[in-house]
This record gives sequence, C-alpha cells and structure tokens, in this order.
Amino acid sequence: MNLTEAKQQFVQSWGVLGSQWGINRTMAQVHALLLIAEKPMSTDDVMEGLNISRGNANMNIRELMDWGLVDKVIISGDRKEYFSADKDIWRVATRIMAQRKKRELDPMLKVLNQLTEVEGDKKDPDIKAFTEVIGGIRKFAGHAEKTLDTVIKAEENWFLNSFIKLLK
Repeated sequence: MNLTEAKQQFVQSWGVLGSQWGINRTMAQVHALLLIAEKPMSTDDVMEGLNISRGNANMNIRELMDWGLVDKVIISGDRKEYFSADKDIWRVATRIMAQRKKRELDPMLKVLNQLTEVEGDKKDPDIKAFTEVIGGIRKFAGHAEKTLDTVIKAEENWFLNSFIKLLK
C-alpha cells in the first residue's frame, strides 16, 4: 500500500470510528486529515482532500476548534486561514473525553439528580422501584464521572503505569 492509499484508509477509518463514538463522520474525517498532515492546511485543502463543500469544511473545522482539537495557524504573507490538529494523541483522547462528558454525562447526571426527588409516599412500591433504579443509575454515572475526571486530569505516564498494574 502506498502512502496516499494509507492516508485515505486512515481518514476513512477515523471517520467510521468517530461516528461510532457519536461524532459526525465528516468532522472525524476532517480531524484525521489535519492529524496526519505534515503542515497546516487551508479550508480549500480540506475541501479538496475530502471532496466536501466549503460550508461543510468550515462548520466541521469550527466544531473541531470548539473541542480544542484544532488550532488556527497564521502563515506570514498569506491571507488564507490555516489549521493544524494537535498530534499528541493523549491530549486528543482526553479532550474528546472531556467534551463527551460535558455534552452527555453531565446533563444526564443533572436529570438523574432531579429524578431522585420524586414526590410521593416512599413506601409506594412504584415509587420505591423507580427511585431504586434511578439511584443505581445515578451511582454508576457518578463513578463514571469520577473515573473520567481522573483520566482527563491524569498524565499519560501515570495512566499507562496504572493500567499496566491493573492488567497484572
């Protein structure tokens, strides 16, 4: 497989992976393209590399910037905007985890906290069953939140050493 084919396969695979994580496939493909680029790319470069419209490229680049995965790069003497992806995969993974937590887990925890305050007789079998299930989900989500917070704040070496110890 030559380099061009390998790059295309990586971009396509990263796009599939991203969509399985709940991220827009095109957004993941834009990220992959910028991740493997040896130098910053313009919107035109992204459009050409993925055969997508300017609006689609701009929207996904902006979203990647909001996630903290892509930065705008100024090239002296050039009026175009250029973009570069963070190539440190540990930072990429922890930023994705932080965004997923903020967008998915945090709102769910808020709802679960509200649901534990259901009104009525705590001895009523329906209320008791409901609050037990919600309480169990809330407890699990709370553990997930703590674990994610630990991983997001952790240094790569600490995490890898802890993971290896866990496997032993």
